[in-house]
Amino acid sequence: MKVSYNTSGSCASRIEIEIENGVIVATKFVDGCAGNTQAVAALVRGMEVSEAIRRLKGIACQGDTSCPDQLARALEQSQCSTRPS
Repeated sequence: MKVSYNTSGSCASRIEIEIENGVIVATKFVDGCAGNTQAVAALVRGMEVSEAIRRLKGIACQGDTSCPDQLARALEQSQCSTRPS
């Protein structure tokens, strides 16, 4: 599954995520601080979605959110969209 998430309140403007069987395969931040966003993307590669959410949710930077927090929010949203109704 591929997810495109438009961020709010962080330097990155969008996050592109690829998830297979509940595991993050690839993550790409559009804009943002290149070193930090590349590091976050590398660290979550191969991680279960639920674990990434647990680790990243609530991290703040220049306000009440951050690029990692926005990634957690995108992952949460992807879980909601894949649950059966």
